[in-house]
Amino acid sequence: MIRNIGMIGAGNMGSAILRGIVDAGYVKASQLTVFDVSGRKLREISEDIPGLNTAADCSEVAQRSDLIILAVKPLYIQEVIDDMRHALQGKAVLSIAAGWTTGMLEKALRDTGATWLRVMPNTPAMVGEGMTAICDDTTFSQEDFDFARGIFDAVGKTRVLPERLFDGVIAISGSSPAYVYMMIEAMADAGVREGLPRSYAYEMAAQSVLGSALMVLSSGTHPAALKDAVCSPAGTTIEAVAALEKNGFRNAILEAMKACADKSRDMSK
Repeated sequence: MIRNIGMIGAGNMGSAILRGIVDAGYVKASQLTVFDVSGRKLREISEDIPGLNTAADCSEVAQRSDLIILAVKPLYIQEVIDDMRHALQGKAVLSIAAGWTTGMLEKALRDTGATWLRVMPNTPAMVGEGMTAICDDTTFSQEDFDFARGIFDAVGKTRVLPERLFDGVIAISGSSPAYVYMMIEAMADAGVREGLPRSYAYEMAAQSVLGSALMVLSSGTHPAALKDAVCSPAGTTIEAVAALEKNGFRNAILEAMKACADKSRDMSK
């Protein structure tokens, strides 16, 4: 039974998860222990979440926790596991590292007595609107799996998927906030060119993206039909759509996401 959660890595993703589960009342701050090589990040997260426990190293996190979340860059996962190997007996280890397959986790954790689970969240978890894929290939008990899923339900939405889809998941949700931010920035730049104050341009672009996304999620209507509803005959919107098509808008997105998925596959080799 999981009572205490350890977080290794207090960057954007790790801190977002910690804040989210405390704000949602899923766990108490006193049930959390965190370690990061950056003393500044540890101080910041301690100030943000009063009552949170900090650790001197990875090993201390493992000793004090039932579930350990690995929220460090993929190239450091093996080193982190090796540092706390002696303290992993009976512990549940959850990885959010891109490119780290279940096979890699199984190999790295062999003979430790730990169970493992692969998860792919995204940064909108910082505002409670994350999208997280949870791998259905796991050695977690059903109780631990349900508890782990609850962590990510507390910071957004979750889907349980087979690992063969995870390269696509990384492209469509894990990395996609970056593409959306680029689009918002470009929309705002266009607004500024037309005379809008920059602060208004960012607000109007971001709110339009937010509202459009909510329309897709809440209406159940195909995105193409929603687009058609905005495009009046001989109107302004269809001119914009035509310009986007002329400049390869859809193909640029398709190619960007393919490059992202290909990189994920390469990282898993």
